[in-house]
Amino acid sequence: MNRITYMARLVVTVLFALALTLGLPAQMVQAQASTVTTSMIIPLGVFPVFIPCAAGGAGEVVELGGNLHVLFSTTVDDQGGFHAVSHFQPQGVTGTGLTTGDKYQGTGVTRDQFNGMVGFEFTFVNNFRIIGQGTGNNFLVHNTFHITVNANGDLTAFVDNFSVECK
Repeated sequence: MNRITYMARLVVTVLFALALTLGLPAQMVQAQASTVTTSMIIPLGVFPVFIPCAAGGAGEVVELGGNLHVLFSTTVDDQGGFHAVSHFQPQGVTGTGLTTGDKYQGTGVTRDQFNGMVGFEFTFVNNFRIIGQGTGNNFLVHNTFHITVNANGDLTAFVDNFSVECK
């Protein structure tokens, strides 16, 4: 079995197991269109993030805290296709620089989408921003990942873009 075929089967197996763990009803396994959506708020506690452009370019650790809104939606269509979407978004995430005392806000969204049947498609987009007071201390992370594997297990599309920027 080639590596892509193995990876495709592994991803489908893991996502299907996750869907079952989230409490999908039994009729979703049948060839009947059905969607289940789960929404939750997760307290993040306090977590440190190093902002390299803060403190006049010297960098500093910012302790952030708040909530993360998480949304999962899973659909099995009437052709036997499987579609899963997840959405993660900080809510009320704020923090303080341990060196300067500057205030920061955490914003952004992370979203992924998985579509499968025979072959699969997976897209992941992450935008994470920590916005500080004043200029030059905003930390921006962006990641886009996409893969498509056809029914023969052949990789037909692959994108992996990652950037980190201070503004």
